[in-house]
Amino acid sequence: MNWNWLEELISGVNNYSTVFGRVWLSVVFVFRVLVFVVAAQGVWSDESKDFVCNTLQPGCTNVCYDHFFPISHIRLWALQLIFVTCPSLMVVAHVKYRQMKDSKYTTTHEGKHLYARPGKKRGGLWWTYLVSLILKASFDAAFLCILYYVYDGFYLPGLLKCSMDPCPNTVDCSISRPTEKKIFTLFMVVSSAVCILMCICEMVYFICKKVKKRVIEKIDDESRELKSSSTPHSRHKSRSSLRVDPTISNQNLNNIKTEEAPPMK
Repeated sequence: MNWNWLEELISGVNNYSTVFGRVWLSVVFVFRVLVFVVAAQGVWSDESKDFVCNTLQPGCTNVCYDHFFPISHIRLWALQLIFVTCPSLMVVAHVKYRQMKDSKYTTTHEGKHLYARPGKKRGGLWWTYLVSLILKASFDAAFLCILYYVYDGFYLPGLLKCSMDPCPNTVDCSISRPTEKKIFTLFMVVSSAVCILMCICEMVYFICKKVKKRVIEKIDDESRELKSSSTPHSRHKSRSSLRVDPTISNQNLNNIKTEEAPPMK
């Protein structure tokens, strides 16, 4: 499987990430993707042919293998990496949409910009980034639960007992490299848990930063109201009714203020 697309995606998302987001990207790319591609695929390459049961009954080995390994670890981890990295496309797509919108606005409005910084996480982009964090943490947690439920834990025993039909009786089955597979399984589980922790930390950081900003804005608004209590009511109403997009450029903000200003007598 070619993972070059994931490297390009990670490079693009890194431009809009916080410190926690960059740590998450490093863990995903270094400790999960590289380990998955370089080492894990080789360890699980012989899992089917080297699954041996002490019976000659036709079909017994295949049935037992399907019972104990309904889905391969490698394929499950590949799906997990795809699902976990896809929410980052939402952020990249939203930034690209802003850039295209700003480019069209600049073309039709004589060089004026709609957004001062299209990649600034404000307005709708803030919510898009927060939703992507929730989805990434949820997908990782869901796949860990699936892995635990399907294999009845994160450990792989070296010897399995199978009594499925058409086996004549309870037979002993063994898997290849059980200790090595157990180590890689625990490594992938721990790296997934670290990614979940980074997403939670980034969500807490994002929300606390937003709440702090709202509190400061509220305090500033109350201070301005106290200072402007001596001004005419019409001027106060005109200033308080001015609400703009927080990501709008300073140039357009000045233009809006000029339009909103009352005509000079």
